[in-house]
Amino acid sequence: MKISILNVLPFTYTSPKHRYQYNGRRALNQCFYLLCSLHQRTATMAPAQLLAFSRNPEQETQAVSQTQTLAKDPLWLLEAVIANVSGCLPYMLPPKCPNNCMTSKYRHITGACNNREHPRWGASNTALARWLPPAYEDGLSQPKGWNHGFLHNGFPLPSVREVTRKIIEVSNEDVTEDELHSEIIIVWGQYIDHDLAFTPQSGNRLSFQGEVNCQLTCENQDPCFPIQPSSCTDTFSTSMDCMPFYRSSPACTTGHQGVLLGNLSVLTPRQQINSLTSFLDASTVYGSTTTAEHKLRNLTSKEGLLRTNMHYFDNGREYLPFVDKVPSPCAQDPKADKAERIECFTAGDTRSSEVISLAALHTLWLREHNRLARALKRLNPHWSSESVYQEARKIVGALHQIITLRDYIPKIIGPDAFNQYVGPYKGYNPTVNPTVANVFSTAAFRFAHAAIHPVIKRLNTQYQDDPNLPNLQLHEVFFTPWRLIKEGGLDPLLRGILATPAKLQVQDQLLNEELTKKLFVPSTNGSLDLASLDLQRGRDHGLPGYNDWREFCDLPRLRTESDFITVMENRTVVRKIMDLYRNPNNIDVWLGGIVESLLPNATTGPLFACIIGKQMKALRDGDRFWWESSNVFTEAQRRELGKYSLSRLICDNTGLTEAPPDAFILGKFPKDFESCANIPSMDLGAWQETLQPELTCSFPARVEHGDFVYCLDAGKLMVTYSCHQGYKLFGEEQLTCTKGRWNAKPPTCQGASLLRFDLTELSRGVINALAADISLPVIKGEKNECCFCILSFPDKLQANLITIQWSWLRASNKATEAAAEEGFEARVPRYVVSSIGTCCRSFCGVWNAILVTSCSPMHPSQPHIGSHLPHGPSCCEVQEKEDKIARTSCTLPVTIQAATRHNHSRHVIVVNLKEEVSRKSQKRGSERNWT
Repeated sequence: MKISILNVLPFTYTSPKHRYQYNGRRALNQCFYLLCSLHQRTATMAPAQLLAFSRNPEQETQAVSQTQTLAKDPLWLLEAVIANVSGCLPYMLPPKCPNNCMTSKYRHITGACNNREHPRWGASNTALARWLPPAYEDGLSQPKGWNHGFLHNGFPLPSVREVTRKIIEVSNEDVTEDELHSEIIIVWGQYIDHDLAFTPQSGNRLSFQGEVNCQLTCENQDPCFPIQPSSCTDTFSTSMDCMPFYRSSPACTTGHQGVLLGNLSVLTPRQQINSLTSFLDASTVYGSTTTAEHKLRNLTSKEGLLRTNMHYFDNGREYLPFVDKVPSPCAQDPKADKAERIECFTAGDTRSSEVISLAALHTLWLREHNRLARALKRLNPHWSSESVYQEARKIVGALHQIITLRDYIPKIIGPDAFNQYVGPYKGYNPTVNPTVANVFSTAAFRFAHAAIHPVIKRLNTQYQDDPNLPNLQLHEVFFTPWRLIKEGGLDPLLRGILATPAKLQVQDQLLNEELTKKLFVPSTNGSLDLASLDLQRGRDHGLPGYNDWREFCDLPRLRTESDFITVMENRTVVRKIMDLYRNPNNIDVWLGGIVESLLPNATTGPLFACIIGKQMKALRDGDRFWWESSNVFTEAQRRELGKYSLSRLICDNTGLTEAPPDAFILGKFPKDFESCANIPSMDLGAWQETLQPELTCSFPARVEHGDFVYCLDAGKLMVTYSCHQGYKLFGEEQLTCTKGRWNAKPPTCQGASLLRFDLTELSRGVINALAADISLPVIKGEKNECCFCILSFPDKLQANLITIQWSWLRASNKATEAAAEEGFEARVPRYVVSSIGTCCRSFCGVWNAILVTSCSPMHPSQPHIGSHLPHGPSCCEVQEKEDKIARTSCTLPVTIQAATRHNHSRHVIVVNLKEEVSRKSQKRGSERNWT
């Protein structure tokens, strides 16, 4: 039910009694404080804090029940506030899907609008899919193992650390090597996993109940879910009795959040976010958001290139660029000068620097994009930078799909399971939901953790050990980009993972000590344990047990030890599992999946083969831009794409002159290797574009801060314009070539209209007037506008300001101190902006500026009801200071506009801005609030 803000706050002006005025002010203060505190959080709010807050306003409403306000009236206001400030609102509303030549030809970077009927299917920053109902101890949010003493099928669950120590962990020496597959098959699996899913954990380091630090507590207090030791002798570090673990961030409207975001009648169990697109679309290269894509592109290039490292080169070849924020957490060469730092790499996925082999694959695809882009530009010199970039991106995405589904997945699940669960391609099916499933990303596709080799080899040109590049233990290559740059580049490492066998997944040799004792610790023993993290994450996500998933895949449930022997040949492992879990229905799905006997010609057992196969079919059939789908590529282009391979990628982008015909198959050098000259390659001539004379128009006009792409639609030549991040397009988006001329003038790209407030949107749940607490200098614009730059704001806040309709700017300590001295609660913002208009670029030098069209200080006196609304943009008075930077002393009213619930007539609340404080207070406020 949606109600008016006037129904929430009538006591602020209708009652003559001071106690109602006080209660009204307190309610306002709490609402303002909520807005500020919510916006300061870097991740989705955890249920505990949201639930605690939801009870506050209801108590306040009860306190003023004499005003005949309904007890649940504040709920809509709070729902709107939380939806906006938490960032949930954009993901609760359907995205706008433009229908033009550009969106028909190229996928959106966020994955949105791939399916026109269900535009959020597969999009980034949406919930993972549930194939089975979740298993939470409270049915809603609490993971298995959260409540001590809670019984599952009559028995307590074993701690994940105990499962690791007794069943999973194996020494580095006791591993069996895979005689069929090379180590690069494991690296590719990790790389593709990072293309499909990334579930962010809570960004809060303190619990929301008592401010307990998750790094220091061993108690379960959301978002803290620490891993307990398996015994008294199981130690993690000198200072901790448990292993810190942060719960994954909940998706909007799920878990306890649903109470506050509209799900009042049906509670939706907690679900987790996938911050990436679900599609096989090379998001590892290009990112999954417009912000990430913008940072990765070289926008000064006319060839549609990606950014590269400007400091280091690999025998003349490109490296990934470094991250912008330094110093980064990546390890440094202990022998290097302290002044020389090699930072973490930046790529489409933030995990690119986790291990150097993963960084190598990211680097290969960066080079491949730029290689393709340069070649496409030579073939089509009339293409714009945007056209080149988009077409190269489209090709790279197709190559990811081909290598993964044609070459990789059949080796993982086996040919029989591939035919059963994936089968031949029959075209795009808009009824198929491609969204990555929770069980796939959290359990099934983590099968390869049991196949990671503890040793990394780097080989010379004869594929022999290199005395200058000794073998490395796995923990020595975590977050060490310096090893790529300073120890030989990509070539020795790629020779090593091509010619080194992967670790075989054996039931009593699962995860080696490099992963269970030294995870992400570059030089010394640490306390992280990948096996325990995997198990705990599955419980955190509410994954049902192993038997439930077997039933889902039409596999028989296992009830007795004899049943288990039929799928797990090692009787010792079966007995250990039964002794720990006591009931087969309690077994964690990830553990059950990795201990199953492998299928013929596969590296997984029947359960994970089923889940992986079903997911891959959904990713293929539910993707409108799948490379084999009609109208995505021409028949000639598909033929060329089909020639490509991972070996070709390596040949084209490194100094290697030989490679195995199939990079995933282990071979001996030189007899099992081919010259790169003999490995098939694509002929990009299939992408050369020749326009018919009757379709020819003059070269489209370029627009500042934007670009265009060509496309043919229904026999007509068109150009579709788009603007760079932070700019909005004004004018015709798509132009058509008609009789030798374009049918309209080109559009323009302007920066600030993205920041304009719409004061008529409040009835849809948007609180427009409570926009920003101005605590930075305001600059006088060319036409006496009030502007303030946001260049020095945190990156995340800048991103918010250019992508949502309104945002909070935190007040300075001096501002809140001044408010407190004047007898006003410091939680209330001192300054509020009610509407924002066009940008004044000349003062900030770039587009990052805001024009304030109505602003004023909030006076501590009681707000009162008014009857007018400022018409049109008005500017603040500007006072020049000695430092030549204009400061504001605004006098215009701040307004809140809303439609009432019953008659939809418009009312306005106007904050009284008449200064009734002394000249001393005015001086103090000016000094304190504009510094």
